Amino acid sequence: MKCVVGIDLGSTTTKAVLLDEQGGILGRGITNSRSNYEVASAVAWTEAVTSARFDLLERAMPSTSGSWAKPMKDAFRLELFIDELAELRATILRNLERSLTVHGDRKALATTVGEVLDRVRRKAEPLFVGGAPRRSEFFRDIAGALYVAEAEEISRAGGAPFEQLAALYDRAILEVETRAQRRDVGGLLRRALDRVLPADRAENATARAAAAQAIATAAAQTIEEIAVVGTGYGRQTLPFARESVRSEILCHGRGAHRVFPGTRTVLDIGGQDTKAIQVDDHGVVTSFQMNDRCAAGCGRYLGYIADELNLGLHELGPLALQATKSVKVCSTCTVFAGAELRERLALGQKREDILAGLHRAIMLRAMSLLARSGGVQNEFTFTGGVCNNGMAVKVLRELVNENYDPTTTLNIHPDSIYMGALGAALFGLDDARAGRLAPMPPFLRAVASEVSA
Repeated sequence: MKCVVGIDLGSTTTKAVLLDEQGGILGRGITNSRSNYEVASAVAWTEAVTSARFDLLERAMPSTSGSWAKPMKDAFRLELFIDELAELRATILRNLERSLTVHGDRKALATTVGEVLDRVRRKAEPLFVGGAPRRSEFFRDIAGALYVAEAEEISRAGGAPFEQLAALYDRAILEVETRAQRRDVGGLLRRALDRVLPADRAENATARAAAAQAIATAAAQTIEEIAVVGTGYGRQTLPFARESVRSEILCHGRGAHRVFPGTRTVLDIGGQDTKAIQVDDHGVVTSFQMNDRCAAGCGRYLGYIADELNLGLHELGPLALQATKSVKVCSTCTVFAGAELRERLALGQKREDILAGLHRAIMLRAMSLLARSGGVQNEFTFTGGVCNNGMAVKVLRELVNENYDPTTTLNIHPDSIYMGALGAALFGLDDARAGRLAPMPPFLRAVASEVSA
């Protein structure tokens, strides 16, 4: 199977989209942008390939198999988490053995680290296959939160000092994140199947045989990348051929138009910047405005506020929607926001009311960019990670109604965070059809040789 790849290297997340030769979406992948951008892009690409194999698996499943997609995906993610946790354990123990700064009984400290990670593994299972809510989908966030909680508990009970345990984790996670891990997708799927349909139950025999055949079919399918296009905040840092890099403005405009063909105005609020884009009826950009001087009013700003309140980023919107009034916020600067937030909390103002004011301030900045780019035209498409924030959407709708035609269609898609990568992939498809096939980036080619079906 031949495909094209679009990679959107953002400041906080890196996304990849795979399209087949007809332009159909084969898979999507996302990861946190790491200190090593090559690895971040490779991991996002690997996630997209994994997503594509799940699509192939669903196609290969017999119609009588029932609804296995969700249980298999959850079990697969758990097995992948277990493998990543094993890599983290090995890295911590290796660093502990080699470190010249560790004092005391190394063997005892290694035993304590092992106990912490054993607890993390046990606590992780309900997050994937038990239906418990997760604050994040990324390994670093899930493992880090669990590790800190268990390390604190063990330290309070008289174990190793928390600072020592935390330092071991902090060093190891950076190393793990900057190494692209080999992924045996077929093996992970078979382990997931053992969780969903245990082999020791006779009643599962027929279903297991059908599922095993479907897994073999999906894993054996060759996925060949014939074109790769990069875009996003960090696109210039990637060793792509010059002709394989496109402006994020062009990619977001085209991606939004592909999903919503009636789109004429696009607002993308990413981690580090905000883009207001006008497109014509072919998805070609006609004008734009961009705030890229600082992270004020962007996803990173919201992340900072979430950290100040000890909340998950996904919790900000629902909490703000509980507000009974909107507190006027003077600063949307990330540097000063924490101080103002703490001051207002000290004055007794409610968190939800403060958050409502923060969301309104953010969206007012976005509306200013939209006005300078040409206003809001029908249809209006909101993209980027912030469009998953219910309060941001609510405030944006209110501001559009106040300042433009209230009948304007506001489009939001569950996968809007992939719009930039989708646009990049569409440009890659153009290149492939025109015979302009730039060489595959070396780091992706290297990882491709390590990813096993």
